[in-house]
Amino acid sequence: MFRPIALFIGLRYTRAKRRNHFLSFISIVSMIGIALGVAVLITVLSVMNGFDGEIRERVFSMVPPITITSATSSSITDWQSVQKELQSTNFITASAPFIAAEVLLSYGGSVQPSLISGILPDEEKKISKIADKMVHGALTDLKAGGFGIILGENLLHTLGAEIGSKATVVTPQVSLSPVGVTPRFKRFTVIGVFRAGNGFGFDRALGFIHLQDAQKLMGYGNNVTGLHASINDVYAAPRIASRLVNEYLQGALVTTWADQFGDLFHAVKLEKTMMFFILLLLIAIAAFNLVSSLVMVVSEKESDIAILRTYGATPTIIMQIFMVQGGLIGIVGTALGVIFGLLLAFNATEIVHFIEYVFHVHLLSSNVYFVDYLPSKVELGDITRICIASLLLSFLSCKTRCQNGSSGVITL
Repeated sequence: MFRPIALFIGLRYTRAKRRNHFLSFISIVSMIGIALGVAVLITVLSVMNGFDGEIRERVFSMVPPITITSATSSSITDWQSVQKELQSTNFITASAPFIAAEVLLSYGGSVQPSLISGILPDEEKKISKIADKMVHGALTDLKAGGFGIILGENLLHTLGAEIGSKATVVTPQVSLSPVGVTPRFKRFTVIGVFRAGNGFGFDRALGFIHLQDAQKLMGYGNNVTGLHASINDVYAAPRIASRLVNEYLQGALVTTWADQFGDLFHAVKLEKTMMFFILLLLIAIAAFNLVSSLVMVVSEKESDIAILRTYGATPTIIMQIFMVQGGLIGIVGTALGVIFGLLLAFNATEIVHFIEYVFHVHLLSSNVYFVDYLPSKVELGDITRICIASLLLSFLSCKTRCQNGSSGVITL
């Protein structure tokens, strides 16, 4: 069977003879180095993808993509017309009115600051995933005039309250009475508890009541603080907010999730990019080791090269011979690294749980890392970039060394 001479001899050189096992050992070390670099890079990026996904899920499940408020006052009077205007667009999928108020919650001698949101339960479910975060009760248990309240799990425990407890909500507004100016307050019955997870303080500071109860509590009449809106692509929120202001809601103040959490997601993306380039140095070090291996191979094969030159082999053919050998090491090392990296990435959670169980340690705390387990998410784009970078580094190192080696052979 016909085989190109460069490919035939290059593959033959990858198998060490008895007298040069050391060269084979160097080649194996180079291959293992590339494999470890690729595996570590895949694992680390997958874990960072997992953390990024967890953060996004927690933020977008509680924070609406777009918020519309009045630019001139603290409330919107004719919010129904604003909602109709939003529904007339082809990019707003749902909207819901809300009243936001900073209050003090008091129960059993304990006082905690909180952000209370007055909502319409049926419409709020179209905007956020708070209904899916309920651990006791249901969002639809909020009834107009019932003065029920749903609290975050941590906030409930801090107050020392429980389901059925009556907590007092104290607002910044004041009321005039015969005894003077007194704060406006109202007792609410705890009818539900939600758990959004640690990391952003949702469980520690949020509470929900019915919109009509909030209007009575805050003295808003039929007004609301603003409206929340959802869209199909949350990453298009800044562009859509600008369009709303310019085309539909002149004079309104339109903010997005990016105004509050955009810097956080930018930092996560930047950290992932920097980790990619830093860990890429591991593969570069392995590729440099591959250069050392080829230097020794070229030196050891000087007599073979001279014979090939005598039979008419050109420097290009000789360069291709050693590029075949170096390239094969790079390809096999990258393939092994991908396999090993995927095994680690897909089983990262179980591996960490096993380490915690064996050594009786707790590696991840939800108070610090948002989650109490190691998330991992493999993305095809990351695998593709890693493979391309690894193969490029391997072939570039091979080509550089082989060009120098083949040029030196011409003088033999």
